[in-house]
Amino acid sequence: MDKTENNENINMDIKYNITVRGCNVYYGDFHALKNIDMDIEDREVTAFIGPSGCGKSTFIKIFNRMNDLVEDCRITGEIKIGAQDIYAKDTDIPLLRKNVGMVFQKPNPFPMSIYDNIAFAPRTFGIKKKSELDRIVERSLKQTGLWNEAKDRLRKNALELSGGQQQRLCIARALAADPKILLMDEPTSALDPISTGIIEDLINELKLDYTIVIVTHNMQQATRISDKTAFFLFGEVIEYDMTENIFTNPKDKRTENYITGRFG
Repeated sequence: MDKTENNENINMDIKYNITVRGCNVYYGDFHALKNIDMDIEDREVTAFIGPSGCGKSTFIKIFNRMNDLVEDCRITGEIKIGAQDIYAKDTDIPLLRKNVGMVFQKPNPFPMSIYDNIAFAPRTFGIKKKSELDRIVERSLKQTGLWNEAKDRLRKNALELSGGQQQRLCIARALAADPKILLMDEPTSALDPISTGIIEDLINELKLDYTIVIVTHNMQQATRISDKTAFFLFGEVIEYDMTENIFTNPKDKRTENYITGRFG
């Protein structure tokens, strides 16, 4: 069974939506995120926009508990994926991070072969059979449109790929873990326009099977790829709505000022 069939069978019964109620984040005495409520829908693209330092990246990392790794970080409120409270004491954090993949701002392939980059997560979760690993590597690279470019150099070091190829490899590496949600923190900010376009097309395809949350400073990108957009400012969500409404008929003057370039 291929990835698409597998996801369809799973997602027909289980919704991988995200529910946030009364979320606050503190770094020591600094109140970084303030009383956030948000519903992120299953198999949609949700974009977070706002000026630097407003809390977008802090918020996206809540969903796979990456903030657990930050000293003096304290999180309150309720964060659920489907019906599961992901901050409950009995949460299986490695399994959570398997189901909620992450792609960062700068491509960060491991200093190993293309094949071993993709096979890393499946091996971690117990898949050892070479034929199964081969299938996952091929499937993941095909999903990101990288298979034809990489199939004859799978044993080459991934660092030899171009920047755009490296970022698609990192997306493929995340997909190889069979996640349900994909988090992307400014995934195209370090890329040229052609590579950016390729990844935007890829995101539009992936949302058929995955819930995607993306942080972006590129407001045109948000309009091209997202279904809903949240505008952050000073740790608060000022406005959250359908992307078309945010960019054509914002309800809050601060949103209008930001999207028209008056600040930020």
